[in-house]
Amino acid sequence: MDLALLRTFVTVHRAGSFTRAAALLGLSQPAVTSQIRTLERQLGRPLFLRQARGVTPTTIGDELAHKAAPHLDALVEITETGLDEDSSLRTLHLAGPPEFTAERALPALMELTGGDGQGFALRASFGNAEETMKGLAAGHHDLAMATARPRGALLTATPLCDEEHVLVAAPRWAAEIGPGKLRRKGARALEDFPVVEVHESLPLVARYWASVFDCRPAASGTVIVPDLRAVLACASAGAGLAVLPKYLCSDAMERGDVVALLDPAVPPLRTYFLVVRTGTLAMPHIARAHEWLLRAAADWS
Repeated sequence: MDLALLRTFVTVHRAGSFTRAAALLGLSQPAVTSQIRTLERQLGRPLFLRQARGVTPTTIGDELAHKAAPHLDALVEITETGLDEDSSLRTLHLAGPPEFTAERALPALMELTGGDGQGFALRASFGNAEETMKGLAAGHHDLAMATARPRGALLTATPLCDEEHVLVAAPRWAAEIGPGKLRRKGARALEDFPVVEVHESLPLVARYWASVFDCRPAASGTVIVPDLRAVLACASAGAGLAVLPKYLCSDAMERGDVVALLDPAVPPLRTYFLVVRTGTLAMPHIARAHEWLLRAAADWS
């Protein structure tokens, strides 16, 4: 049996779509369709059920994928890493949100970039969850971090850590609001105060308001900057209230640059996931970085 046909089949099985598989393989969609039909003729069985959106594997298709995929992944590992004794020449392409990648992931991985014969070169890309998942699926990245678990079999996600969010403001705003007023009036006490956020839709503020106050924020963004580190800088300068990850603003709170306005019994959390293309953890450099980040995350608070 032609290994190229099996490779195309496994890619379609994981992608759930001829179109997505064609993009991953660098082939045209008709070429992928032709290869699958050829394989189905050779086996004498249908492998996929065509639907309006993508394809669903038949029982035979699932069985073939279960048997063939591990061996194809092993062949990929041999061709991509086994012929080069110096694994330090491997490059890990990492992707994720800029703040979390810069403040958490990259420092944790620096120890693996040395020339000890087991290290690797590192290339990092920043982007939102949608951009990152598309890039990972297309093969532009090896390992990604995102706050949403991807759907389908093409990508495999592992919970990495929970990120606690804090409502903060510069001391002058905190003094004006006052804890007593906030306890009595809840979200209504904050309606007239300016807000600093990463997007006009106020994603962090809206999530915090829903979790803590059980309502939507009434205020609109006064300052919008697409980086949480810039949000912290603006909040510290007195531009307005902000919702930030605790790890990102803890030093600023210790210095007194910003003050936490609330200490809810159950703080809002956001889960980060480590995501890879299914099967690629067979590659040593990806597996090592994946394991290293999971270990490092156990000490993050």
